[in-house]
Amino acid sequence: MKFNHELTNRKVLSYDSYRKHIDQLLTENKTTGENHSEAMIGFTNMNVTRMNRLDKRSSLNEELSDALAKLPVQKWLVISEAWCGDAAQNLPWIVKMAEANDRISLEIILRDENLDIMHEYLTNGGRSIPKLIAIDQQNEVIFDWGPRPQNVQTLYTSLKEQGHDYSEISKQLHTWYAKDKGQSIQSEFSKLISTATPAV
Repeated sequence: MKFNHELTNRKVLSYDSYRKHIDQLLTENKTTGENHSEAMIGFTNMNVTRMNRLDKRSSLNEELSDALAKLPVQKWLVISEAWCGDAAQNLPWIVKMAEANDRISLEIILRDENLDIMHEYLTNGGRSIPKLIAIDQQNEVIFDWGPRPQNVQTLYTSLKEQGHDYSEISKQLHTWYAKDKGQSIQSEFSKLISTATPAV
């Protein structure tokens, strides 16, 4: 499948510029998107703490590192927002993966500024993020991933079907992430990139 969107005229961020953008918005008591409510600012502050922790503590296992090393040139485009807890839990791992191979370029776009792209990568009809789209040099989509590892996606779906409110779902999901310590996302990417991408 072709990736038929031009990124030149869009706001495309590196991880470093994404983090600086969030920090600047927080000094203005804002977050990304249009909703700058107290709750959304609170989520964003918590996510900065999560990303800071993962940036320092996360390291890739040998299996994934070996798989990443074999990848040819490609772009990893990530759809994200500062207030999204799943983005904060998964994006630092994705960044570590991209940094493991200089043939992978990582770019981040904000969901609400790029709904035309988001709408092509919905999850069960919803605009769930983060969403990663891997694109080769011929602009073909190699694979996409997101918004969360399958184990926690199953948990999310189950909790939602049981009628739990957002705060309870969020609490259980972040408890899951804390216990998992990045094992699931690494396992999924090891399998995904080994089957979806030819080696260099």
